[in-house]
Amino acid sequence: MHFDATTFELPRGLQGLIEKNQSRAEPAGLPRRSFLKLGALSGFALGAFPLGTLAQDAAAPAALKPTQQPSAFVHIAADGTTTVTINRLDFGQGVQTALPMILAEELDADWSRVKSVHGSNDPAYIDPVFGMHITGGSGSIAHSFMQYRELGARTRAMLVQAAAARWQLDAASLQTREGFVVAPNGQRLGYGDLAEAAMALPVPATVTLKDPKNFRLIGQATGRLDAKPKSSGQQDYGIDVRRPGMLTAVVARPPVFGARLKSLDDGAAKGMAGVKAVLRVPLDRGAEGVAVIADGYWNARQARAALKLEWDSSQVEKVDSARQLAQYRALAQKEGPRKFNDDVSAIQGAKHQIKAEYVFPYLAHAPMEPLNCTIEVNGDKAQMWVGTQMPGLDGMAAATVLGLPPQNLQVHVQMAGGGFGRRAIPSSDYVVEAAQVTKAARTAGLNVPIRTLWSREDDIHGGYYRPMHVHTAQIGFDAQGRILGWDHVIVGQSIVKDTPFEAFLVKDGIDSTATEGMKEPYELPMRLTVHHPKVNVPVLWWRSVGSTHTAFVMETLIDEIARTTRQDPVAYRLALMGDKHPRHQAALKLAVDQSGYGKKKLAPGRAWGVAVHESFNSVVAYVVEASVKNGTPVLHQVTAGVHCNLVINPRTLEAQVQGGALMGLGMCLPGAAITLKDGVVEQSNFGDYPVPRITDMPKIAVHTVPSADAPTGMGEPGLPPLAPAFANAVARLTGKPLRALPFKLA
Repeated sequence: MHFDATTFELPRGLQGLIEKNQSRAEPAGLPRRSFLKLGALSGFALGAFPLGTLAQDAAAPAALKPTQQPSAFVHIAADGTTTVTINRLDFGQGVQTALPMILAEELDADWSRVKSVHGSNDPAYIDPVFGMHITGGSGSIAHSFMQYRELGARTRAMLVQAAAARWQLDAASLQTREGFVVAPNGQRLGYGDLAEAAMALPVPATVTLKDPKNFRLIGQATGRLDAKPKSSGQQDYGIDVRRPGMLTAVVARPPVFGARLKSLDDGAAKGMAGVKAVLRVPLDRGAEGVAVIADGYWNARQARAALKLEWDSSQVEKVDSARQLAQYRALAQKEGPRKFNDDVSAIQGAKHQIKAEYVFPYLAHAPMEPLNCTIEVNGDKAQMWVGTQMPGLDGMAAATVLGLPPQNLQVHVQMAGGGFGRRAIPSSDYVVEAAQVTKAARTAGLNVPIRTLWSREDDIHGGYYRPMHVHTAQIGFDAQGRILGWDHVIVGQSIVKDTPFEAFLVKDGIDSTATEGMKEPYELPMRLTVHHPKVNVPVLWWRSVGSTHTAFVMETLIDEIARTTRQDPVAYRLALMGDKHPRHQAALKLAVDQSGYGKKKLAPGRAWGVAVHESFNSVVAYVVEASVKNGTPVLHQVTAGVHCNLVINPRTLEAQVQGGALMGLGMCLPGAAITLKDGVVEQSNFGDYPVPRITDMPKIAVHTVPSADAPTGMGEPGLPPLAPAFANAVARLTGKPLRALPFKLA
């Protein structure tokens, strides 16, 4: 990372966090004003992350980076138990197993003795590609595959060298096998016997990695290391943190985003059992709230309910969903910045035309574990326990509020119960709020650890959301389905506007996260206009980001063209792809072959639906079976064809695809929308913001295209193509295309 007095350069590859297939060219310079803003918010200051003191290996070569040092990642106990530290948040995706598998493969560890733990905001745990602490963009395995292989190989080489010194043998004559170093005569030394001596040796700068044909862990269906504690209820999450003397805070937030407190009557609340303090605190987006601190969550929540609050929302916009939709429709008719500007004049003379409007609502992340953050301050040092996707950024933000040097605040990353992007906030909203509560508590004389805890209602009411979007499309095509012109408009808020990411993800006024997936993988002339209105609703990436809406639009319109011209939707897609997209073709053909599409006779009242989409460099194709019963679409079976290159753990990949498909199904269900009236979010919990239940779950079979190429991401790609595949099946049954999510048949 480079820094001088005038420019700041972001680490190579950060654009890939959001935008697929960004070039890894040298990063663009950032103006000083933007750098100052970025440094203050995210910890990119002075070319490094001053967020911890890394324990260096005894004789580590200066050329090796913190991310390459085994001592930060591997601890081998005397009994041979190997604990691997992961540089990511595991909030359900399974990296707490997959990353140790990669390291243990090269280490030749005994897998039955491997454990894993989360890391911190230590510089060792930055993403080696993005150059920042981040779990996102489906980059955990893709970015750390080689890193963890090399960490395992370096540790193994040091163990072998230690054994060679003890036996007075040539290291080249020794082998390793399941946690042992083995001499030519069969004599063995366990890794636990060698660990202390090995870690005192110089770390090799270069290592030889295994030939993939010799892998014994990678590629094998492996049970998750956290399966037993999670299935038995013994797994601890951030919400379960307990510190001596800890108090719990809940915050009363304004009903309209950005509103201020006009009056407060806290007399009744202060007199309730267990209440220690009622404090006014600044909140996200310039708002103000009231923190109730008590000896437990229930007492704090009951006291919050007793507050008498009056809010001033006169200075902020009060968004109304119906009015907003009308405004978006009007904006879609205007000229604006263009992502693509191909010649589409042939639309007017085309034999067939489609004119379509699509509407996508705001969506809440609604993770199973509500947001929480625990902070403990001792003098000029602090500790923070939180399930965060960005421990470096959040640690810097909390330290700033607390008035501490960033290196004096240690972030203990906790297992999190879901997130889907909500725990990766450029503004660090819920972490900053927890720091403000802790700061206010200390000012009031409460020098104890404070756990700030949200309810699910708090989170669904309090943002952030996947933006609302309106798409319009006018397409002209001939009798053979040849697309002559595609004129498209997207209207929706930018999720990176006014964040540190704006300088890198917005070009010519267009947020690239809003357009990812448009046009691809098909060869067609498109004019794409984009409008980003400013709206008083906080927005954020949501699992699979822009592909949540672009995949639906592209794949349902392609299917509609195939139906109009009486072509098989699979054959039509393959023809449009040409020979430039072999991974898409392989995934689609695999799903088709495994599903029995075109060969198996469907039950009466059922239809096939097809969709294929690439996101985060992985391709997922779905072939589904669906029906309509009593006016309600029903999804019966899903067959997935996946191309993500080398699969580390097939069991984890299967779970990722199934979870992504289920979340994609959730976008289709009635009521799956966040709406606003007079600036207030109308939904509050799963009762009026439904998520899929076990009764909604279809049969999902997952198949992968064999590949030895370096793995690509799988945290998000399973979501986007599900909704369009389902919609395409329903359209074949009803004869009417679906133009909105959630589905509306009437």
